[in-house]
Amino acid sequence: MKKLINGVDDVLSESLSGFAAAHAEIVTLGAENKFIRRARLTPGKAALISGGGSGHEPLHAGFVGYGMLDAACPGQVFTSPTPDQMAAAAEAVETGAGVLFIVKNYSGDRMNFEMAAELLSGPVETVVVDDDVAVESSTFSAGRRGVAGTVVVEKIVGAAAEAGRNLASLKALGDQVNARTRSMGVALTSCTVPAAGRPTFQLGETEMEMGVGIHGEPGRRRVPLASANRIAEEMVAAIAGDLGHEIRGEALLFINGFGGTPLMELYLMHHAARSQIEKHGARVARALVGNYVTSLDMAGCSITVTMLDDELAPLWDAPVETPALRKGR
Repeated sequence: MKKLINGVDDVLSESLSGFAAAHAEIVTLGAENKFIRRARLTPGKAALISGGGSGHEPLHAGFVGYGMLDAACPGQVFTSPTPDQMAAAAEAVETGAGVLFIVKNYSGDRMNFEMAAELLSGPVETVVVDDDVAVESSTFSAGRRGVAGTVVVEKIVGAAAEAGRNLASLKALGDQVNARTRSMGVALTSCTVPAAGRPTFQLGETEMEMGVGIHGEPGRRRVPLASANRIAEEMVAAIAGDLGHEIRGEALLFINGFGGTPLMELYLMHHAARSQIEKHGARVARALVGNYVTSLDMAGCSITVTMLDDELAPLWDAPVETPALRKGR
């Protein structure tokens, strides 16, 4: 294993310290490294908080800032943060309008966010993201996994929160965005967790894993390596089949890298997926391409499609200023 680390036990704390220092104009590090929060809060705005295991950077800390999250709670690599982390983050950023937790559908995340909500005295709502169409349940989840669609939920709901919408409205909006969003991933290689020191799973030189999860958990099946066009065709077909009659009109196409795939290949996948989506009757009106929900150093990508409407498109277009996503005000 070759990693730019000092010691396995210090990876997260040292990474968070570097992250907070590099983006000090936007974020600050909470006490005992329990969370990342906005450097400047907006009084009277509902607070948006997310979190999960580290190793998916820039998710979630990279999306703390104007137009998205107020705080993010990082756990150890691929391990849920603890309820006290989440409660501390909520108490640090709540300014009188309540707290909305945005939670990926993994058992540990859901359980710990539920426990955190019980520790808080003010109003709390939760949006659970379960956009993965690959499998109905997996090693880590009961029901569909929450994957790259989480970024879409955080961006759209974050814009609405910035505009002053109340907690109940934000909860309903988050559920609506989740319902209109589907994702599927493919892995070309495994990832290597620093504490393990070896690949999580093995793939042959001519194999790929269709429907892989963001922790390297198995997908639909292991198959021979195929062309980008063929990969995009299968993934978009699964997404379109799940959306059914809803795949009409304008769509956001999000091509997300897992950490080990060059941007050249991700843009190539955007080209391939765009053609497939249009064959199913939708028009790609918005796009996002890059490494946003990674799996350490895994090679591969996911395709996410969100069906837009007259409400969601302007919220996606709204200004945002975070370490990982910026659009001018």
